[in-house]
Amino acid sequence: MRIPACAVVAALALTTLSPPIAVAATETVRVDLASPTGKFRGGATGMLYGLGDAGVPSQDLVAGMRLRSISQKAPDGDQHPNGDALKLADGFFATGGSEMHIYSQDAYSKWPYEDLGIDDYVAKLRPQLEKVAQRPDRDRFVWTIFNEPDGIWYSDWANKKQKFFADWTRVYRLVKSVLPNARITGIGETRYRADHLREFLTYAKANNVLPEITSWHELGPDSLALYRGHHAEYREMERQLGISPREIVINEYSNRRDTSVPGQMVQWITMLEDTKVDGHMAFWSMAGNLSDHAVRAGRANGGWWLTKWYGDLSGDTVRVTPPQPNTRDTVQGLATRDGDRATVLLGGTANAVNVALTGIDRRVFGDQVDVRVSKIGWTGYEGDAGQPPVVAASRVRVADGKATIAVPGGDRLAAYQVIVTPAGSGAPPVANAPWQASYEAENGLVENAQVYTQDDGSGSWDMAMRYTTSGRKDVGSMNRPDSRVTVDVTVPRTGTYKLGTFYGTNAFVGQTALYVDDAHVRNLVLPATLNWTYRGRHDTTVALTAGTHRISLRTSGPGGHLGGSADITLDRLDLTEVTGPERTTYPLSDARGSSRGGVLRAGESATTYVSAAEDGYYRLDTAWTATGRGTLGLTLSGRHVAGAGQTATRAGSWNGSTTVHLKAGITEVKLSNEGRTPLVAGTLTVTRDAAADRNAVRVEAETGQLAGGAAIASSPWASGGSYVGYVGNNGTLTVPRTGAAGQYNLTVAYAQADKNTGHAYNTDIINRSLVATEAGGKATAARYRHNYTWDGFWLETSPLELATPGSAVTFGNPAAWGPNVDWVQFAPLVVANNVTRRR
Repeated sequence: MRIPACAVVAALALTTLSPPIAVAATETVRVDLASPTGKFRGGATGMLYGLGDAGVPSQDLVAGMRLRSISQKAPDGDQHPNGDALKLADGFFATGGSEMHIYSQDAYSKWPYEDLGIDDYVAKLRPQLEKVAQRPDRDRFVWTIFNEPDGIWYSDWANKKQKFFADWTRVYRLVKSVLPNARITGIGETRYRADHLREFLTYAKANNVLPEITSWHELGPDSLALYRGHHAEYREMERQLGISPREIVINEYSNRRDTSVPGQMVQWITMLEDTKVDGHMAFWSMAGNLSDHAVRAGRANGGWWLTKWYGDLSGDTVRVTPPQPNTRDTVQGLATRDGDRATVLLGGTANAVNVALTGIDRRVFGDQVDVRVSKIGWTGYEGDAGQPPVVAASRVRVADGKATIAVPGGDRLAAYQVIVTPAGSGAPPVANAPWQASYEAENGLVENAQVYTQDDGSGSWDMAMRYTTSGRKDVGSMNRPDSRVTVDVTVPRTGTYKLGTFYGTNAFVGQTALYVDDAHVRNLVLPATLNWTYRGRHDTTVALTAGTHRISLRTSGPGGHLGGSADITLDRLDLTEVTGPERTTYPLSDARGSSRGGVLRAGESATTYVSAAEDGYYRLDTAWTATGRGTLGLTLSGRHVAGAGQTATRAGSWNGSTTVHLKAGITEVKLSNEGRTPLVAGTLTVTRDAAADRNAVRVEAETGQLAGGAAIASSPWASGGSYVGYVGNNGTLTVPRTGAAGQYNLTVAYAQADKNTGHAYNTDIINRSLVATEAGGKATAARYRHNYTWDGFWLETSPLELATPGSAVTFGNPAAWGPNVDWVQFAPLVVANNVTRRR
């Protein structure tokens, strides 16, 4: 939660904001593989209110991040409309999560918490404890019994610390009386305060009320420079006081400018992993979006891919020496070694970087190593990102245990993954990144609009609390008929290019006219975003000939001024060459659960996370080797796919191909050995198959049968100009359906902007539900995330099992309002499956 203003002033008064030191054009990050620094912990990407409701965010996104711990709301608490720890615990633990932290004071509705006395708080806390006590996994819950006591209830520390100590003791003993094995965190202040901590720990030790886990916040923009000093001082404090080393959780960290930004978040992750603590990102925007790392409910932005890389690490961390340790907004990194695989994550600079590896064991890695360097850039808060491309690859000779790897620069907001393995027997690895270039809107020709500075580079609290802007500036006040931004671009080849527009709206559907060389191409409809600077990214394709062109975004098209919807902010334009249908290959040796050689024994599986740019059909091609008769099974998002098993009748090399419907965003794909003999998994290639989309049946909502209060309404952003509203409570929408029984994906084009309005700075979004009831079948509920506007439509795809052929489906919600509905689509999950022997 945000620091109260008084605490911010105090924090800044005691913090020196050091500007980054000037650096050379190429920087060197040194990695010593022979100097382990401890077992990889993986605790740095927890978050506060990262989960909202079941399905928001998707289980795929949560599992992909591999969260170890997370902080959520007190059971039945009033602080926010969602994020209840007990309602979310089962799903979180199912993704592999270890600990659910409960902010027990979030039982209160106001912020800062209303101070009604300790008796009132104890009365609110006891029911929480009793509910958790009924669970067999009760010991997996951790209790944050006081949040920011230095800013709330006990801010006058000199006069109130004794009261805090007494209240702490009472609450601590209450927790232990109900849950004897409970772990409690403390002191949980707004920042690291050594004097408060020392007094608190001295008292707690003397009175036998020590927290099992020590906690504080690191929210100041200069925490990137100061945190390691805080950690070292705290560990020395424990030694001096005779207290055994506690686990530490930095239970709120990072600023608005950091979340979603790979080049910023890698700096935080590095220092938290280096000190082997858990860290929970702060809650600045809305619950259920993984602290700004989730796009919509199930898509990934650039920041998510960084955290997924982090979650993939294993083995031991090793010593990494950046050129400027403990200096904010500079290149930082971490590295692990697990057997014959070394991985380095780094970012935070616009300069090129040399990764100087030492300690390469010839007995393990040999005389040559294969290197892959992948890049993930910032794609905005609501900007979808696919599998990060390999931007550099090579086979490097090792001399005296040393090798140098060149990492390309040019993007301070990006992060990089460097994977080093022994050289294979085949050809060296190759890069697969398409040609790409970026253009800052403010550097183009800006006409009848205004350039705004969103970040002055000072590192001040005010700047850190703003959402990130590429290049630190954007173009706004696009409110005249002749407002426009024009950039000159140069492309290397004639062909098709993807134009990615980074933009913001103030919770309305935006619109801009796209011109290339002064010829109108089309009007772009831009989905609503949270506010002017909460960036979305809209992708469209343009055909360009080799050479230089003028790309212009304008508030007027051939039909005249586009009106208020054209008053958007423009941040950046990306151009990426398109070389064919969407196609990505995933080496299964990189998958979770498989051995380095991709061997899957009976009952074992390999799990990877595939990205899809849009809802539709994709062909999943697998290359694998069987040692005897065997079957490779397929599970998507935890759903075993019927009719997709690929059976090898005898030993040999096999190719499998299954055409399935995927949701846009991230899908967890699990390939399982369902036979008795080992299989060797090679690759999984995912290719868009647009022709197969004919298997899906789409129905416009307004053509369905309405009942109760459901009604047709008009919107320029709806398909056909109409949608159905007031679905839910007694309002229902029934649509016809053709097709057989079986596994389907249901896609709903929906809109809903329900929220609470009373919180000081969090956007308390409400996620609505729809229940799809099949005539003669069952009812299936799905959640639909707040999408900032009532008449701009997002697509949400969820699983649906249909028991009867051709029966109608009724949409409603007997308990509450559902979202507005534009259209629905029924897509059979599998439409083709075959397996062939290669040799």
